[in-house]
Amino acid sequence: MKAVTWHGKRDVRVEDVPDPAVKEPNDAVIRITSTGICGSDLHLYEVLGPFMAEGDILGHEPMGVVEDVGPAITDLKPGDRVVIPFNIACGHCHMCGQELYAQCETTQVREHGMGAALYGYTRLYGHVPGGQAEYLRVPEAQFGPIKVPEGPPDERFLYLSDVLPTAWQAVEFADIPEGGSVTVFGLGPIGQMAARIARHLGHRVFGVDGIPERLEMARRHGIEVIDASENLDVPAEIRERTSGRGTDSVIDAVGMEAHGSPAAKIAQTLTGLLPSAMAAPLMSNAGVDRLAALHHAIDTVRRGGVISVIGVYGGMTDPMPMLRMFDKGITMRMGQAHVRRWTNALMPLVTDDADPLGVMDLATHRLPLEQAPMAYQMFQKKADGAIKVLLQP
Repeated sequence: MKAVTWHGKRDVRVEDVPDPAVKEPNDAVIRITSTGICGSDLHLYEVLGPFMAEGDILGHEPMGVVEDVGPAITDLKPGDRVVIPFNIACGHCHMCGQELYAQCETTQVREHGMGAALYGYTRLYGHVPGGQAEYLRVPEAQFGPIKVPEGPPDERFLYLSDVLPTAWQAVEFADIPEGGSVTVFGLGPIGQMAARIARHLGHRVFGVDGIPERLEMARRHGIEVIDASENLDVPAEIRERTSGRGTDSVIDAVGMEAHGSPAAKIAQTLTGLLPSAMAAPLMSNAGVDRLAALHHAIDTVRRGGVISVIGVYGGMTDPMPMLRMFDKGITMRMGQAHVRRWTNALMPLVTDDADPLGVMDLATHRLPLEQAPMAYQMFQKKADGAIKVLLQP
């Protein structure tokens, strides 16, 4: 089959690799019909290369049609249309019993002290082949796959794999009071959907970014946008619009590669120049993130407010303004999305023909799988108005 494979920093290729097959009784194999490139994939493309191996298959946002199932699978059959959550969870362990599916004890990568395994996302998360391919082996298929109806286009459902549950969790963790306010830093796909979900739930939403196309997309969905490229003091601007307090909650949908963090960017760049055998332990024990967005979040949230961190961070020695956080009485919540925890709330919204979350207004590019190298480059550079890129095998 054809698959998107990693070969080094900013080097992904479409290659022939062996077809996947059922290996365990609770496996399934799906034929992929659509798959997304996620902002998290760009971390592999740029920063997290030391944890990758040449030839790794990328991608964790797939959907498709069941081709084969193992003997233990009773609720799936060939021909079923399914979306595959990006994290692999069993559904029955202690953590899954608490709906903490991103911490599933059956698939936890204990060798590296990490949570549940993820598709296509480094050895830290299980080295599981990803979904930017023609076919995908799905472990723990007794729980993971989400059945969706025939008929509507893939885009109505594809984002259930990651974007929508991640955005929904970001809003849930933000604990916005009824009729309250929230600032969303970063208007990539997750930030766009987090802002729309918060707006759908009746909150006042500010969206902050510096990319014109992202700002315009958010504006189309009723978000009050602030152009970070023109406003040197975003927290002050938001306080001015909220009676001097700041918003009740803030969602950081940016993560480790935030603009405006020059020292950390230099550190990341220098680490990336080291051989993987040297860079990986350095990043695991002394890595730093670019924290501009998180620091803005701390300044923006009102006293006693909540910050929900959904952007990916990977540093182990990040300096944090603890005095400021303690004095303001800030609550912070964060973590990988527990995908299946939120699908029951999301399914009525994606099956509604009125499209209340605007899922059909997110993808800016739809390309064949063979064009993945160009798609990664375009997405990484935010060229040609790229906000969300979908690949179709």
